[in-house]
Amino acid sequence: MNIAGNLENAAFYFPERSAVIDGDREFTYAALNRESDQIAAALRAQGINAGDHLALCAPNSYEWLAFYYGALKAGAVAVTFSHLLKGSELARIMDDCQPRMVFTADEKLEDLKNLRSRGYLGLVVCKNGDVSYAHLKTKGSKDFTTLERGRQDIAAILYTGGTTGTPKGALLSHESIRFSTHNVAYYERATEQDAALCFLPLNHVFAQIHIMHSTFYSGGTLVLQPAFDLDRVLKAIGEHQITKFYAVPTVYIRLLDLEDLSDRLASVRYCFSAAASMAKEVVREWKSRTGLAIHEA
Repeated sequence: MNIAGNLENAAFYFPERSAVIDGDREFTYAALNRESDQIAAALRAQGINAGDHLALCAPNSYEWLAFYYGALKAGAVAVTFSHLLKGSELARIMDDCQPRMVFTADEKLEDLKNLRSRGYLGLVVCKNGDVSYAHLKTKGSKDFTTLERGRQDIAAILYTGGTTGTPKGALLSHESIRFSTHNVAYYERATEQDAALCFLPLNHVFAQIHIMHSTFYSGGTLVLQPAFDLDRVLKAIGEHQITKFYAVPTVYIRLLDLEDLSDRLASVRYCFSAAASMAKEVVREWKSRTGLAIHEA
């Protein structure tokens, strides 16, 4: 079993369907699957072995997705954490997971420089790092056979928020991600016709498992944004006919300030909230004004 098989299945059944829309860039399932194969082949050529930890510490982007799935296809463990971490916070997590490679952004280079003496970190992948993402991709073949992993083998490590102490790495197996992904897609009645908006950070379990994995599992389109921006969110909903809207309570509260909220959400069929509890008054007002329930977990 390898959870990257979900992407491969979608690429088989819906090769020309849009998998990712990132700003003004649009990528089909065939393209995303092919690029993740290239990354996987390049990682293996760089000496990455099954079970090695590869870190992703960067903002949301199409390249983040391709590197993530490339890591999984290569049999490695994708370790994801916030690109907003700095100094000792970043060092603590890096020392804990000890990744052999990190996909990141240039603004992290200064922090990472101090970690090179630790001995575990090999390549830093970013524009001005040891190798750029674009250059790394050229080192891999588009013909790559995904490595099979055991059901209980770890696929990803996600770090907790550290609200009650030091952040801890939660170990997620291929089987557990598959189980969670199937449940989300099933209970949300997800189909290949859905377009899901994701402005939440991909390093977090909400965006990574609930939104990203379930969307690719069902063959839908993931509309990706780097962070919440009200104008960009409203534009994306209308332009891409978003059907599934995911957010946290504060976003729903802010949207309720819009007088034309119902018209703005005309294409949306499903709303979901997580990360914090939702006040029942907000749920009632949202239902009254939009006709949509806010599902919560």
